[in-house]
Amino acid sequence: MKQAPEHLVHLIEPIVEGLGYECVGIEYHPHPRHGLLRVYIDSENGILVDDCSKVSHQLSGVLDVEDPIPGNYQLEISSPGADRPFFKLKQFEQFVGSKVVVNLFRSVDGRKKITGLIDRVEDDVIFLQENGQIYQVPFDVISKARLVPEYSFEKGEHSGK
Repeated sequence: MKQAPEHLVHLIEPIVEGLGYECVGIEYHPHPRHGLLRVYIDSENGILVDDCSKVSHQLSGVLDVEDPIPGNYQLEISSPGADRPFFKLKQFEQFVGSKVVVNLFRSVDGRKKITGLIDRVEDDVIFLQENGQIYQVPFDVISKARLVPEYSFEKGEHSGK
């Protein structure tokens, strides 16, 4: 799973969680001039711009002092959104029965990309069901995974209050 290097995760996660948010995941895309450090946060009440600002302010101070990343980079704080990315095995366990799209470092049963329902998680293996077939996907071969949002548009129904 493509998550930021461990030293960044160990530095950032406790700060985010100390502020009362879940640290969904951290992405780091190094580049000599345009690096990007993206931190996904969530809470039971959802995430607002003020939440992102609060976390950004706190993390900026710590990152400036600790200086764990050489060169220039942009810090971005984001909610995971409806198509939330997955970084941890427990996230697959949390969303059993939901549809995900996973990209793989190496193929599983001839596939490098699978879009299917999370059937179950056993040890470090995610069982994905796609078109009646079950794929056993080891967690360590997943390069990228996202939830596939389920939208329901019923004619004549209105969800606004």
